[in-house]
Amino acid sequence: MSKQIIIATKNKGKVREFEQMFAKDGYEVKSLLDYKDIPDIEEIGETFAENASIKAETLAKALNEVVIGDDSGLVVDALDGRPGVYSARYAGLTKSDAANNEKVLKEMQDIPSEDRTARFVCAIAVASPQENTFIVEGTCEGVIAREPVGTNGFGYDPIMFLPAFDKTMAQLTANEKNEISHRAKALQQLISKWK
Repeated sequence: MSKQIIIATKNKGKVREFEQMFAKDGYEVKSLLDYKDIPDIEEIGETFAENASIKAETLAKALNEVVIGDDSGLVVDALDGRPGVYSARYAGLTKSDAANNEKVLKEMQDIPSEDRTARFVCAIAVASPQENTFIVEGTCEGVIAREPVGTNGFGYDPIMFLPAFDKTMAQLTANEKNEISHRAKALQQLISKWK
């Protein structure tokens, strides 16, 4: 019998990252893309943790299974924390990565280098029909680049510059990203807590 983990997301980039991270432990990852009859889950929380919990708990109840919910995004200090929980739809409801990046870069165009600090934040919630939901969080610090660079990853990866690597997140290989990303850090906490 195969081990299976259900992730409450339709984001193909997130699904791919979860698959890569759980593959070494022999888990098959399922997502909302595999459950076409489940309606979209509205993210009405004010924090990443609230949204992750809403997604996980809604799907856990619908499927009567243990479900992982993930909510993540970009927090830019000079923009008072925006895009924050609105990261996926920052430039509009069409959820365009390119448009979101363009909007952040436009808002940051006059911000000096020393004030361009930002971080990716990931909250992961594990919900079960029989247990209380638990939540872990991870962050990845960086600065907002002046222009998009790199073609790997998704979302804001091309504009998130990591000084320690002298690269944007989108210039890292999948293996490199899966070692240091906000999602990787949250998953490391999740795995130690889950065991």
